[in-house]
Amino acid sequence: MIKISPKQQQILLIFLKNKALSSSETHKLIIESGEDLSLVTVKRELAKMASFELLIASGKGRSSMYKISPLGRIFSNVDAGSYCSEEPDKRYGLERFNFELFPAMPLAIFAKDELTLLEKATDEYRARTSDLPPAIKKKELERLIIELSWKSSKIEGNTYTLLDTEKLILENKEAPGHSKNEAAMILNHKNAFTFVRENPSKFRELTRTNLEELHKILVKDLSVGTGLRQKPVGVVGSKYQPLDNIYQITEAVDALAVAIARMETPYAKALVALCGLGYIQPFEDGNKRTARLMTNALLIAHGASPLSYRSVDEKEYREAMLVFYELNSIIPIKKIFIDQYEFAAKHYAVS
Repeated sequence: MIKISPKQQQILLIFLKNKALSSSETHKLIIESGEDLSLVTVKRELAKMASFELLIASGKGRSSMYKISPLGRIFSNVDAGSYCSEEPDKRYGLERFNFELFPAMPLAIFAKDELTLLEKATDEYRARTSDLPPAIKKKELERLIIELSWKSSKIEGNTYTLLDTEKLILENKEAPGHSKNEAAMILNHKNAFTFVRENPSKFRELTRTNLEELHKILVKDLSVGTGLRQKPVGVVGSKYQPLDNIYQITEAVDALAVAIARMETPYAKALVALCGLGYIQPFEDGNKRTARLMTNALLIAHGASPLSYRSVDEKEYREAMLVFYELNSIIPIKKIFIDQYEFAAKHYAVS
């Protein structure tokens, strides 16, 4: 991962809000923000950032202009809460799908210290789960499935409590006062997780086939069409409009699959699947659920810890995803992914 200085991060945030700027225009905006940088320093930083492919330079001499690159977008350290506090139509993000995003996705998404942290958590997870008695394995698996099914469904607006979810999964007893759809959503999570855990060889990479298979399990009995969608969908609370025809959606899924196949670690594969599937919205409904389960499928297939999302703040999660949709910044959702992975690796023992 490219090491980006605080000064360069400040410049990236300026370029997120502007299509193209000269060095003098960039300098003026920096001065207006309260920073005291010389024009010479700004020019030097812009040239350096262009050499790192964080910015795209065009023209020569006084006519030189810069704009943010897809890579610059990916690594922009955006404050998701502040950005999402603005009304959707007042935000400065992108409204349309960025076809350059997935091809630009770098192999090194995680910094060295982040990767060290993830690998250490995985080593501890594997050590704890290597020789567990069958009874403990069964209990640990049940606990993870219950907490994942509850929290992933809650993110989608499901009103089952954790105790309701436990009773539904272990005793097949539906909670009174709740719809059949809420129970179906939770049980579908259970079945989807069981499926990916029992078929790890199917999920070494993301494919159109395993993606559609997983989605089909997650939307069973919910009156949701299966297969890649052929009609437009919107994203609640966002100015971003996903692709609206099946040909482009198919191309986007294929491009995402290629990007994931390039990734060298299961963590990078899982993170790119999590945000990439939400970004494409390939199905008429159930996209984020499918993204979360595909994330787990990729982790499990590579011997890493699955996530329950139990401790995630739903508001922060939604804001982080909106930042990826509208600004293509992976930083907020990456922070959540790392936190959730550390939590899961320490709290569950599902081998």
